[in-house]
Amino acid sequence: MALRIATFRAPRRFWSNLLAAVLVATVGWAGAVHAANNSVQGAKKEEGGFDGDAPTAILMEASSGSVLFEKNADELRAPSSMMKLMTAEVVFHAIREGEVKLTDEYRVSENAWRKGGAPAGGSTMFAAIHSKISVDDLLHGAIIQSGNDACMVLAEGMAGNERAFAELMTKRARELGMTRSTFGNSNGLPDPDNKMTVRELAVLARYIIRTYPEFYKLFGEKEFTWNKIRQQNRNPLLNSLEGADGLKTGYTKEGGYGIVGSAVQNGTRLIVVLNGLEDPEDRASEAKKMLEWGFRNFEARALFAAQQPIGYAKVFGGDSRSVKLVSPKPIEVMVHKNSNDKLIARIIYSGPVRAPIEAGQQIGIVRVWRAGNIAMEAPVYAGEAIGVGSTMRRAIDGVSELVIGAFRLGAEKL
Repeated sequence: MALRIATFRAPRRFWSNLLAAVLVATVGWAGAVHAANNSVQGAKKEEGGFDGDAPTAILMEASSGSVLFEKNADELRAPSSMMKLMTAEVVFHAIREGEVKLTDEYRVSENAWRKGGAPAGGSTMFAAIHSKISVDDLLHGAIIQSGNDACMVLAEGMAGNERAFAELMTKRARELGMTRSTFGNSNGLPDPDNKMTVRELAVLARYIIRTYPEFYKLFGEKEFTWNKIRQQNRNPLLNSLEGADGLKTGYTKEGGYGIVGSAVQNGTRLIVVLNGLEDPEDRASEAKKMLEWGFRNFEARALFAAQQPIGYAKVFGGDSRSVKLVSPKPIEVMVHKNSNDKLIARIIYSGPVRAPIEAGQQIGIVRVWRAGNIAMEAPVYAGEAIGVGSTMRRAIDGVSELVIGAFRLGAEKL
């Protein structure tokens, strides 16, 4: 792997535009490509790429977060029942934090029964009006049966009403780095505030899989019986693809047919998200084909070994002018098995980083592009401790920052 390194930086207030170090990397091949704004990532079909009909789609490897294919992945659309993943995550998080117990019971209000239960005619766990149901059973109903009533009962039980719970969902999404998703209710029924991208749905699915293995197994259960009514899991992948064990389908007239799916084969887990299809059979077949294509055509390649220097960040007021950046575990990216994928890796941080710096302190991220699209990103950390420098060193750094700041301000006024 050949690397060429160029370094430049900007003050802290220019974080969003900062590209502090550029590492142009190819995995086993020479050369590099520059970023471009393409809505579709991947080789052409005749070159072994994927060709699908879904208006928006993404295929992601779960361990590294590598994106193998994307198509309009940042387009906001109605997520329909797929947004129940966010409802589930809020509940999982509350349980993990000790705020909610699986044995807690919530009452089925008339509102939840009428708008989300049997009278509504949508997906329901058939919760009986005014009955009390445990959080454990409500999660089964929401995940396996896609019960709108189950989600509404959880929302009302935890936050008092759906609107308040939807605000919790949006807040939690921001905490997980999902900057664009918004929510108007807990279940995905039509609401102008229900908007997600397939990229953020994949990010959410990856987080659930990696963070809550004890709860993730619910997504792979094929049926659940409540109120003496047995219902099958609506995910078609569970019965059609080896290793499939999640996660959620969705449909509304506004959003079309969508799916968040995941499967494991030969130790590799892939996540697929599609949305906007016009037919449920197309949804099932395209999700399966995309996962099979990913398993067949990609493999993991190491970009950086654990603790290998990835780059350096400029330090302000330290006993060293820069700090080495590393990752405690190998950084890998998925690449085509028989292709010359060309990658660009950039370290992004807000700098200069003020001393003192502790070894292991997160400094920024390394972000990898393939053909102009983000393939993956991972945090980078200080590989060493940097102490506070002398008074003279701090004074010199201060003057340097003033000069750079003045120069930048003048350039911006031109």
